Amino acid sequence: MAKKAPRRTAQRILEAALDLFNRFGEPNVSTTLVAGELNISPGNLYYHYPAKDELINRLYEGYEAELLELLHASEGVHDVEDAWFFMHSLFELIWRYRFLYRDLNDLLSKNRHIEHQFQLVLQNKARAIRALIAGLGRAGHLDIDSREVDTLAQSMVVVLTYWLSYEYVRNPREALEPAHAQGALLRGAHHTLHLLAPYLATAQRHHLLALSSAYAGDEQPVPA
Repeated sequence: MAKKAPRRTAQRILEAALDLFNRFGEPNVSTTLVAGELNISPGNLYYHYPAKDELINRLYEGYEAELLELLHASEGVHDVEDAWFFMHSLFELIWRYRFLYRDLNDLLSKNRHIEHQFQLVLQNKARAIRALIAGLGRAGHLDIDSREVDTLAQSMVVVLTYWLSYEYVRNPREALEPAHAQGALLRGAHHTLHLLAPYLATAQRHHLLALSSAYAGDEQPVPA
């Protein structure tokens, strides 16, 4: 069997930075620490990423590309089970890039590129949630006044965007550790989707509650 080609240094730097940012928070990780984690010189790291912001922006670009691809899946949501899978997938992606959400306000205050791009992220999330609501409506599973759709979508985006911050406030020492990840993701998906409950048909509302109960009883850690 042919050996896999070694990962290029630039990619290894990104992977190490993402891991360290997620574990300790981006403000607490220097480029020197990233270089030390890889046993390379700071000069080697600067050759690929001359500034810390370049590292952050490259990681953000990876997150944004995955997010935009995932958000398209909202157009295929036809029932609560589809919505549950879609929402949980969103939370899993947020978890993989959790440093962005853990330090979001700080990051926006000092990185103009991400400040601008995250406005688009919020718009794209809201657009995807509106598509999800429309799909449930077309299938006869949801009944909502058209004047309430935008408010509902924005409320769901707020919970989706700030859920990990809430988990961190509840349990600052452990909330963002891998052992607690699955519970946080499940709670986030449940609370975001529960905003749909008043508008759902009875059978679909009961199914949402059943899904939440079933998955809550099978919490397993997700990879860091």
